[in-house]
Amino acid sequence: MTLTLPGALGTGPGADLLAEARCLVEPGLRACGERLPAQARRWAGYHLGLLDAHGRPVAAATGKAVRPALAVSCARAVGGTGREAAGAAVAVELAHAFSLVHDDIIDRDEVRRHRPAVWKAFGVPAAVLTGDVLLALAHQVLADAPGPAKGRALSRLSRSVIELVEGEALDVSFESRSDVTQDEYAVMATGKTGALMGCACALGALAAGAGEARASHLASFGRHLGVAFQIADDLLDIFGTPRSTGKTAGSDLVTRKKTLPVLAALASASPAARRLAALYASPSPPTEEQVRQAAVWVAEAGGREAARKAAELQLDLAFAALDDADPAPSAVRELTALARLLVDPAS
Repeated sequence: MTLTLPGALGTGPGADLLAEARCLVEPGLRACGERLPAQARRWAGYHLGLLDAHGRPVAAATGKAVRPALAVSCARAVGGTGREAAGAAVAVELAHAFSLVHDDIIDRDEVRRHRPAVWKAFGVPAAVLTGDVLLALAHQVLADAPGPAKGRALSRLSRSVIELVEGEALDVSFESRSDVTQDEYAVMATGKTGALMGCACALGALAAGAGEARASHLASFGRHLGVAFQIADDLLDIFGTPRSTGKTAGSDLVTRKKTLPVLAALASASPAARRLAALYASPSPPTEEQVRQAAVWVAEAGGREAARKAAELQLDLAFAALDDADPAPSAVRELTALARLLVDPAS
């Protein structure tokens, strides 16, 4: 697994799906912004990459659109079209944006997509309110979408956000604990990342008229993919670069997060594991050199390789769930390509 620039994920069916999803959701995101009062529109538009810090329109610098891509492809998987999933795609992207703006506050991450995070640019109160309004917009978009499944869609989104919040709460609690297990990490990652990715899959399928059983199988695909994606993101934080992540290098190590590579490394009996444990137990903030050395220790203690294998296992489980949904062959190809691209961009 070679982790590369998240915003430039190459070519092929997976990359084409992401590009299609970005084109599909950008007009919807801009339209949502126009519904807001001026101040909230400025903050939300900035976070979404549609406005600069002064509220002026810019060429879209939005994220990868992973969740919209899942919604679009899962609509096709059950015989529908990507256009039918437009509302679902916008809604899940707004919900994801809500989680990111609050996550940056919690983690004190100062940079998001190569520019100051909302809390850093406008202050913490503005960032809290931005997250609140983005989540409200997500529900409004689903409520306004055509079709008979909007009640089930709204219920799924609400349940997924509750699970996402629980995952975030677990992630925060891990920072003050020294006894976190890899099984607990899996529960956290399923909530923090898997819940909304699974929701995206289900909402796309429901928008295209799928029954509950097929939507649930596709949701399971997205949940397992989400865990694999979270593991890959953990690896990227430790072994990537600010250019590839858009964030401060090693930020998870700075805050002593119990990510899977770290947990796997700490579980080994190697000298590198003992050094890493000592650093994590130190009351003093790590220096830049200590953060770089910690990354070396994670690799030497086997954490990097163990995380790669765990991500592959989650992908296997995701593909099994996808098969259970009896999807259209063309959707299988693009969902498989997307999954591989997200977890192993060099594959």
